[in-house]
Amino acid sequence: MTREISEMSSEPDPIRRRSLRTPAELVAAGLVAADSRPALERVAERTAIALTPAVVDLIDPADPHDPVARQFVPSIAELATVPEERADPIGDEAYSPVKGVVHRYPDRVLLKPIMVCPVYCRFCFRREAVGDADGTLSAAEMDEALAYVSGRPEVREIVVTGGDPLMLPPNRLADLVARVGRLRHVEVLRFHSRIPVAEPERITPALAGALKPAPDSDLAVWVSVHANHPRELSPAARKGLRRLAEAGLPLLSQTVLLKGVNDSAEVLEELFRALVRNRVRPYYLHHPDLARGTAHFRLSIAEGQEIVRQLRGRLTGIAQPTYVLDIPGGAGKVPLTPQFWDGENGEVTDWRGGKHAYPPR
Repeated sequence: MTREISEMSSEPDPIRRRSLRTPAELVAAGLVAADSRPALERVAERTAIALTPAVVDLIDPADPHDPVARQFVPSIAELATVPEERADPIGDEAYSPVKGVVHRYPDRVLLKPIMVCPVYCRFCFRREAVGDADGTLSAAEMDEALAYVSGRPEVREIVVTGGDPLMLPPNRLADLVARVGRLRHVEVLRFHSRIPVAEPERITPALAGALKPAPDSDLAVWVSVHANHPRELSPAARKGLRRLAEAGLPLLSQTVLLKGVNDSAEVLEELFRALVRNRVRPYYLHHPDLARGTAHFRLSIAEGQEIVRQLRGRLTGIAQPTYVLDIPGGAGKVPLTPQFWDGENGEVTDWRGGKHAYPPR
């Protein structure tokens, strides 16, 4: 797998430290205790592990509650599951007509060209699928995916996710942008990535340029950056974001509300202000998904709503994301407002008007 990932990736400076990928390497780096290694080997059998040097540099190993470490360093808590957790919590598979495509809403599709990431978030809703280099679409599979979109003029937007699509080399990204630009009914191409904060050295001029559509194209290309804590916006990350913004790419952010990471109005205010300063518009604040082994990250919806309430009036409107829940099973994403969330009865209404118990019972 390592060889395949290297060949697919846009190469940063070859003279650099290696990512940490095993419990033994985490022990050697002082990020986990030696006596936790046997349990963490069991975690590693279930889900991929990777911490880039950029992420490791953000961690204070002396702090047992470090918010960056909590996101990326595996924990024995991941071995515990609760009944409502699922391998595919948002129902990708049920809405996948061809490999690499998820078509849940009429006007937009997800495209998953690659299933590897520079880092593996311990709360990831695709944690049981990512890390597999064999999940990367072949040329023929990409042709089939784009042919599916080509045959559906109702699709106006393609959201490129994975894995992390910015792991693809610039020439492949440029080819994808050009091919989507020829689909006249597609108006927006949106890339979702952790790379600007997790491996910012990959945001080279070549990569930023590859994401730009042709000057005569009507296609709008957006980049959505995943950031959960203000410490993630390091000087290198800010440089990468500046490079994307100066290439003319509008930037959004997505944040997951995580216990022990950002579950306070003060931390989120600092994060959202920092994003706006770096020309990134906070877009979604996600309630954590019901991925297996992630219960230790989840707050209640009521707790999340109270944090969001505290942010009102403290932040400019452009720094206020929408607090959302992805309904388990594939019913879609809805804002956690009274129109959609009935806290008294523990019921959420999807965009079609369907009712769903949450957590599923």
